[in-house]
Amino acid sequence: MHHQTIRSVFVVVLSLFAAGCAAQTAPPEVRGTWLTTTANDAIANPENTARTMRRLREIGLNTVYVEVWKNGYTQFPSRVLEETIGVDRRPALMKQDPSDSPQALVSPGRDLLAETLAEARKNDLVYIAWFEYGFMAAHKDTDNHLRRMKREWLSLDINGNEVAPNGFVWMNPLHPEARRFLLDLVLEAVEKYDLDGVQLDDRIVWPYVTMGYDEYTRGVYAQEHDGKQPPSDHKDPAWMRWRADKVNEYARVFVEEVRRAKPGLIISLSPAVYPWCYEHYLLEWPRWAAWDAPLAGVQGPDGRTATASWDEFIPQCYRFSYDAFAATWRSQVKYMNELGAGRVRDLYAGIRVVGEGADSTWDDLRRSIELVRETGGGGHVHWFSRGVLDVYPEELKAFYDVKNRGHAPHPRIRR
Repeated sequence: MHHQTIRSVFVVVLSLFAAGCAAQTAPPEVRGTWLTTTANDAIANPENTARTMRRLREIGLNTVYVEVWKNGYTQFPSRVLEETIGVDRRPALMKQDPSDSPQALVSPGRDLLAETLAEARKNDLVYIAWFEYGFMAAHKDTDNHLRRMKREWLSLDINGNEVAPNGFVWMNPLHPEARRFLLDLVLEAVEKYDLDGVQLDDRIVWPYVTMGYDEYTRGVYAQEHDGKQPPSDHKDPAWMRWRADKVNEYARVFVEEVRRAKPGLIISLSPAVYPWCYEHYLLEWPRWAAWDAPLAGVQGPDGRTATASWDEFIPQCYRFSYDAFAATWRSQVKYMNELGAGRVRDLYAGIRVVGEGADSTWDDLRRSIELVRETGGGGHVHWFSRGVLDVYPEELKAFYDVKNRGHAPHPRIRR
């Protein structure tokens, strides 16, 4: 009897210990950051890339979003780009970033995608190829190949200006050749590299609410409106609705073709916050979350019929205080519930750590992450890697507590 009592106590203690350990296991969530060639040197050369990916994993992240399409050039050798403008990536002496120094221009672009992907894999990081510029063709001060050679693709305002109020030159998201070009760039990368996902951000939009008066758009509008020209008032509700519908149309084509190319790929969107993005860029991404049309003959990794759906949404809730972030984030949750079929678990917060202005405080950053968790969001992505690596590496490492809790599994990809 005595031995039975001891054994029972031992079993209870062991069960409690196991339960305690289980409670300490990190639950699935996205812990990510964006990696860019602007304003930092995290991926400036192969040595930095290797160190950066190792450190991000050590700190506790599980996902990287790496810039691969920027200012008119791919950051990988592209047949599609070469057939379109005659070069397969940024040539030497041509800026790929508006802030490039003379030293950065000496060598031609390298295969940054292959380099960063290899290092991400070594460190068990989920890799999302970030096609940052989307329909943006060039910064206003950049005279690149795309801007010079494909003028018929560009969007114009009512006065014929090609530079939008945001300071960039844009391809027309209605022009069939521009549409095909962007989609083919993405499909080429999907076919050529073993990506976990692809991301477009706040540039799969109408270039700006003032734009859309180029010859091609005027012609399409006239065909659909008994020969009438677009209203001169760029905020005319029907004119805004017509252009937004064209963006929606392209987004459906995009997600369907990418899904068919690789059914298990994560298809990600990192837009500006809603409804500001509709008012300025005619984008209504929360409605995209409700799309789930089945793709006949396309089987997903789970064996079921794949759907033409976006997998994750990362609104750029970039604010300078926790209170401002909280108000913005709660509004995005609200719209996802109301318009996006309640897919809050597929909503991740883009959180500003660094950028123009003062850095976020650690307390604001910590509270922002915790709020996302409390409201049912599926994760968070730091803007941008410099904040993770140079500003709060120790704080984040302690917060994630990988040593005791392990790495958080990615919600969609397990290795």
